[in-house]
Amino acid sequence: MIGPLLNSAAILIGSVAGAFVGSKIRENVKQNMPLVFGISSIGLGVAMTSKVVSLAPVVLALIVGSLFGEIVQLEAWIHRLSLKTKTILARLTPAEGELSQEEFMGRFVALLILFAMSATGIYGAMNEGMTGDTTLLVVKSILDLFTAMIFAASMGYIIAVLFIPQLLIQSAFFAASVLIIPLTTPDMLADFSACGGCIMLAVGLRICGIKQFPVGNMLPALWIVMPISWAWTALFV
Repeated sequence: MIGPLLNSAAILIGSVAGAFVGSKIRENVKQNMPLVFGISSIGLGVAMTSKVVSLAPVVLALIVGSLFGEIVQLEAWIHRLSLKTKTILARLTPAEGELSQEEFMGRFVALLILFAMSATGIYGAMNEGMTGDTTLLVVKSILDLFTAMIFAASMGYIIAVLFIPQLLIQSAFFAASVLIIPLTTPDMLADFSACGGCIMLAVGLRICGIKQFPVGNMLPALWIVMPISWAWTALFV
């Protein structure tokens, strides 16, 4: 399980380093580099979306999954948990720069999705579990290292706690890959990647401050896209 551990170490090290030297990093770097990471997320989302086999089940999964997320207010739960974490860490660490509460939470939730719940990380963990290939998670770790470093420079040590859900989620899919992968087809995995790519596009737009998509509420789409893809193929293809 090298990939998930490497990814968690990259987030932890990058966050601690960024928060520690935050005051020494120029303001233009703090302000402009998140835009680079945002456009990188958009580019990754486009690349993942281009793998789509059947667009209809991907769109259906996004609609149904997002509707469920809106009904249960999944992002609101994430916000409340994030605020509690921030409150606890605020007693132990310096203040998180001059970001407004709204901007802080918007970035924090986007980073939570990017680090812990992206299709890249989930598929990378599953792929390593079945094949032993860590390439995808190594690439993600490099991106996450610098992303965590720059965001922690303005948001503080709280970014470091994101390695916990990242490690838990990737480890779970790594362990379950032996059971999950045999039940999937290449088309299902491609549609899963495309669905994750759409969410990554939304994350990138949110990080860039272009549009505050409710990415937390979109996450259930990842849970249902492969069954919907299988059913669509069985019924209509």
